[in-house]
Amino acid sequence: MKKLVIIPAYNESMSIKRVVENLREKAADYDYIIVNDCSTDQTEMVLKENGYHYISFPSNLGIGGAVQAGYKYAKQHSYDIAIQMDGDGQHDPQYLKDIVEPVKHGMCDMAIGSRFINKTGFQSSLIRRLGIKFISFVIRLCCGEKVFDTTSGFRACNAQLIHYFSDNYAQDYPEPDAIVSASLNGWKIQEVPIVMCERSEGVSSINTWKSVYYMIKVPLSLILHRISTGRKKVKK
Repeated sequence: MKKLVIIPAYNESMSIKRVVENLREKAADYDYIIVNDCSTDQTEMVLKENGYHYISFPSNLGIGGAVQAGYKYAKQHSYDIAIQMDGDGQHDPQYLKDIVEPVKHGMCDMAIGSRFINKTGFQSSLIRRLGIKFISFVIRLCCGEKVFDTTSGFRACNAQLIHYFSDNYAQDYPEPDAIVSASLNGWKIQEVPIVMCERSEGVSSINTWKSVYYMIKVPLSLILHRISTGRKKVKK
Protein backbone atom coordinates (compact mmCIF):
# COMPACT_ATOMS: atom_id res chain seq x y z
CA MET A 1 0.00 0.00 0.00
CA LYS A 2 1.17 3.53 -0.77
CA LYS A 3 1.62 5.49 2.47
CA LEU A 4 2.28 9.21 2.74
CA VAL A 5 3.31 11.16 5.83
CA ILE A 6 2.03 14.77 5.73
CA ILE A 7 4.21 17.12 7.79
CA PRO A 8 2.84 20.67 8.13
CA ALA A 9 5.59 23.10 9.10
CA TYR A 10 5.54 26.73 10.15
CA ASN A 11 8.80 28.21 11.51
CA GLU A 12 10.27 24.80 12.36
CA SER A 13 13.83 25.45 11.15
CA MET A 14 15.27 24.18 14.43
CA SER A 15 13.41 20.87 14.44
CA ILE A 16 12.42 19.91 10.87
CA LYS A 17 15.75 18.25 10.00
CA ARG A 18 15.58 16.05 13.10
CA VAL A 19 11.97 15.17 12.28
CA VAL A 20 12.75 14.09 8.71
CA GLU A 21 15.93 12.19 9.56
CA ASN A 22 14.12 10.38 12.38
CA LEU A 23 11.34 9.47 9.95
CA ARG A 24 13.84 8.19 7.38
CA GLU A 25 15.60 6.10 10.02
CA LYS A 26 12.54 4.53 11.65
CA ALA A 27 10.09 4.38 8.72
CA ALA A 28 12.05 4.26 5.51
CA ASP A 29 9.18 2.63 3.60
CA TYR A 30 6.94 5.70 4.04
CA ASP A 31 6.85 8.57 1.58
CA TYR A 32 6.56 12.06 3.03
CA ILE A 33 5.70 15.61 1.99
CA ILE A 34 6.53 18.67 4.08
CA VAL A 35 4.05 21.53 3.68
CA ASN A 36 5.95 24.74 4.41
CA ASP A 37 3.22 27.20 5.35
CA CYS A 38 5.03 30.43 4.41
CA SER A 39 7.52 30.17 7.27
CA THR A 40 9.25 33.43 8.18
CA ASP A 41 12.37 31.78 9.59
CA GLN A 42 14.94 29.54 7.83
CA THR A 43 12.65 26.52 7.40
CA GLU A 44 12.61 26.61 3.60
CA MET A 45 16.38 27.04 3.46
CA VAL A 46 16.81 23.92 5.60
CA LEU A 47 14.43 22.01 3.31
CA LYS A 48 16.30 23.13 0.18
CA GLU A 49 19.79 22.47 1.54
CA ASN A 50 18.90 18.92 2.55
CA GLY A 51 16.94 18.05 -0.59
CA TYR A 52 13.77 17.19 1.31
CA HIS A 53 10.43 16.68 -0.42
CA TYR A 54 8.32 19.76 0.22
CA ILE A 55 5.88 22.30 -1.12
CA SER A 56 5.82 25.96 -0.04
CA PHE A 57 3.04 28.55 0.09
CA PRO A 58 3.57 32.24 -0.73
CA SER A 59 1.11 33.17 2.04
CA ASN A 60 0.21 31.58 5.35
CA LEU A 61 -2.87 29.34 5.20
CA GLY A 62 -2.82 28.10 8.79
CA ILE A 63 -2.61 24.52 10.03
CA GLY A 64 -5.89 23.49 8.39
CA GLY A 65 -4.88 24.78 4.97
CA ALA A 66 -1.45 23.17 5.22
CA VAL A 67 -2.85 19.77 6.17
CA GLN A 68 -5.55 19.97 3.49
CA ALA A 69 -2.84 20.68 0.92
CA GLY A 70 -1.17 17.47 2.06
CA TYR A 71 -4.41 15.55 1.53
CA LYS A 72 -4.76 17.08 -1.94
CA TYR A 73 -1.22 15.91 -2.70
CA ALA A 74 -2.07 12.42 -1.41
CA LYS A 75 -5.21 12.29 -3.54
CA GLN A 76 -3.39 13.53 -6.65
CA HIS A 77 -0.71 10.85 -6.24
CA SER A 78 -3.18 8.05 -5.39
CA TYR A 79 -1.99 7.20 -1.89
CA ASP A 80 -3.89 4.51 0.02
CA ILE A 81 -3.13 5.90 3.49
CA ALA A 82 -2.14 9.39 4.63
CA ILE A 83 -0.68 10.09 8.05
CA GLN A 84 -0.46 13.51 9.66
CA MET A 85 2.67 14.13 11.72
CA ASP A 86 3.72 17.43 13.31
CA GLY A 87 6.93 19.17 12.30
CA ASP A 88 7.97 20.01 15.87
CA GLY A 89 9.30 16.58 16.82
CA GLN A 90 6.55 15.62 19.27
CA HIS A 91 5.42 12.64 17.20
CA ASP A 92 7.71 9.61 17.18
CA PRO A 93 7.68 7.77 13.82
CA GLN A 94 8.27 4.46 15.58
CA TYR A 95 4.50 4.52 16.26
CA LEU A 96 3.57 4.94 12.59
CA LYS A 97 2.98 1.22 12.17
CA ASP A 98 0.70 1.14 15.22
CA ILE A 99 -1.43 3.95 13.78
CA VAL A 100 -1.49 2.59 10.23
CA GLU A 101 -2.27 -1.07 11.02
CA PRO A 102 -5.97 -0.67 11.99
CA VAL A 103 -6.57 1.50 8.91
CA LYS A 104 -4.65 -0.88 6.65
CA HIS A 105 -6.71 -3.87 7.81
CA GLY A 106 -10.07 -2.10 7.59
CA MET A 107 -10.69 -1.96 11.34
CA CYS A 108 -11.30 1.79 11.07
CA ASP A 109 -11.18 4.66 8.59
CA MET A 110 -9.24 7.02 10.86
CA ALA A 111 -6.77 6.02 13.58
CA ILE A 112 -5.71 8.66 16.11
CA GLY A 113 -2.49 8.37 18.09
CA SER A 114 -3.47 9.02 21.71
CA ARG A 115 -1.16 9.89 24.61
CA PHE A 116 -4.00 9.51 27.11
CA ILE A 117 -4.70 5.78 26.82
CA ASN A 118 -1.59 4.46 28.57
CA LYS A 119 -0.79 7.91 30.01
CA THR A 120 2.94 7.68 29.42
CA GLY A 121 5.31 10.25 27.95
CA PHE A 122 4.55 13.94 27.56
CA GLN A 123 0.98 14.68 28.72
CA SER A 124 0.79 18.44 28.01
CA SER A 125 0.00 21.14 30.60
CA LEU A 126 -2.85 20.88 33.11
CA ILE A 127 -4.81 23.68 31.42
CA ARG A 128 -4.57 22.01 28.02
CA ARG A 129 -5.53 18.61 29.44
CA LEU A 130 -8.63 20.13 31.00
CA GLY A 131 -9.44 21.80 27.68
CA ILE A 132 -8.98 18.53 25.81
CA LYS A 133 -11.31 16.75 28.24
CA PHE A 134 -13.96 19.41 27.69
CA ILE A 135 -13.62 19.13 23.91
CA SER A 136 -13.86 15.34 24.29
CA PHE A 137 -17.18 15.84 26.11
CA VAL A 138 -18.47 18.16 23.37
CA ILE A 139 -17.46 15.70 20.64
CA ARG A 140 -19.31 12.89 22.38
CA LEU A 141 -22.32 15.15 22.72
CA CYS A 142 -22.21 16.06 19.02
CA CYS A 143 -21.65 12.68 17.41
CA GLY A 144 -21.39 9.98 20.07
CA GLU A 145 -17.66 9.37 19.57
CA LYS A 146 -15.57 8.80 22.68
CA VAL A 147 -12.14 10.21 21.82
CA PHE A 148 -9.62 11.00 24.55
CA ASP A 149 -6.86 12.80 22.64
CA THR A 150 -9.08 15.10 20.59
CA THR A 151 -6.34 17.52 19.54
CA SER A 152 -3.78 14.91 18.48
CA GLY A 153 -2.34 15.74 15.07
CA PHE A 154 -0.84 12.26 14.76
CA ARG A 155 -3.44 10.29 12.81
CA ALA A 156 -3.88 8.05 9.78
CA CYS A 157 -6.70 8.06 7.23
CA ASN A 158 -7.71 5.70 4.45
CA ALA A 159 -8.23 6.59 0.79
CA GLN A 160 -11.90 7.52 1.28
CA LEU A 161 -11.03 10.09 3.94
CA ILE A 162 -8.11 11.34 1.88
CA HIS A 163 -10.58 12.21 -0.87
CA TYR A 164 -13.06 13.71 1.59
CA PHE A 165 -10.53 15.83 3.51
CA SER A 166 -8.92 17.07 0.31
CA ASP A 167 -12.17 18.97 -0.30
CA ASN A 168 -13.54 19.34 3.25
CA TYR A 169 -11.20 20.36 6.04
CA ALA A 170 -11.54 22.99 8.76
CA GLN A 171 -8.98 25.79 8.47
CA ASP A 172 -8.67 26.84 12.11
CA TYR A 173 -7.78 24.26 14.82
CA PRO A 174 -9.05 21.44 12.61
CA GLU A 175 -8.32 18.25 14.58
CA PRO A 176 -11.55 18.08 16.68
CA ASP A 177 -13.65 19.23 13.72
CA ALA A 178 -12.20 16.45 11.53
CA ILE A 179 -13.30 13.88 14.14
CA VAL A 180 -16.88 15.16 14.21
CA SER A 181 -17.01 15.53 10.44
CA ALA A 182 -15.76 11.99 9.83
CA SER A 183 -18.10 10.51 12.42
CA LEU A 184 -21.21 12.34 11.18
CA ASN A 185 -20.46 11.08 7.68
CA GLY A 186 -20.35 7.48 8.86
CA TRP A 187 -16.62 6.77 9.02
CA LYS A 188 -15.23 4.68 11.87
CA ILE A 189 -12.68 6.21 14.24
CA GLN A 190 -10.29 4.42 16.57
CA GLU A 191 -7.64 5.57 19.05
CA VAL A 192 -4.24 3.90 19.30
CA PRO A 193 -1.92 4.29 22.31
CA ILE A 194 1.32 6.14 21.58
CA VAL A 195 3.95 8.09 23.48
CA MET A 196 4.51 11.74 22.59
CA CYS A 197 7.61 13.79 23.21
CA GLU A 198 7.80 17.34 24.53
CA ARG A 199 8.75 20.02 22.02
CA SER A 200 12.49 20.66 22.43
CA GLU A 201 12.96 23.52 19.94
CA GLY A 202 10.88 26.40 18.67
CA VAL A 203 7.71 27.84 20.15
CA SER A 204 4.18 26.46 20.07
CA SER A 205 1.71 28.47 17.99
CA ILE A 206 -0.87 28.18 20.80
CA ASN A 207 0.04 30.52 23.65
CA THR A 208 -2.04 31.28 26.77
CA TRP A 209 -4.40 33.71 25.05
CA LYS A 210 -4.81 31.47 22.04
CA SER A 211 -5.64 28.63 24.41
CA VAL A 212 -8.54 30.69 25.79
CA TYR A 213 -9.67 31.51 22.25
CA TYR A 214 -9.35 27.83 21.35
CA MET A 215 -11.57 26.78 24.26
CA ILE A 216 -14.28 29.21 23.19
CA LYS A 217 -14.14 28.76 19.44
CA VAL A 218 -13.71 25.01 19.05
CA PRO A 219 -16.71 23.81 21.12
CA LEU A 220 -18.96 26.40 19.45
CA SER A 221 -17.67 25.35 16.03
CA LEU A 222 -18.35 21.68 16.80
CA ILE A 223 -21.89 22.36 18.00
CA LEU A 224 -22.66 24.49 14.95
CA HIS A 225 -21.21 21.77 12.74
CA ARG A 226 -23.50 19.22 14.38
CA ILE A 227 -26.57 21.43 13.97
CA SER A 228 -25.84 22.22 10.33
CA THR A 229 -25.10 18.59 9.44
CA GLY A 230 -28.22 17.13 11.03
CA ARG A 231 -28.50 13.42 11.63
CA LYS A 232 -25.60 11.09 10.94
CA LYS A 233 -25.07 10.24 7.29
CA VAL A 234 -23.93 6.96 5.82
CA LYS A 235 -20.73 7.20 3.83
CA LYS A 236 -20.84 6.23 0.18
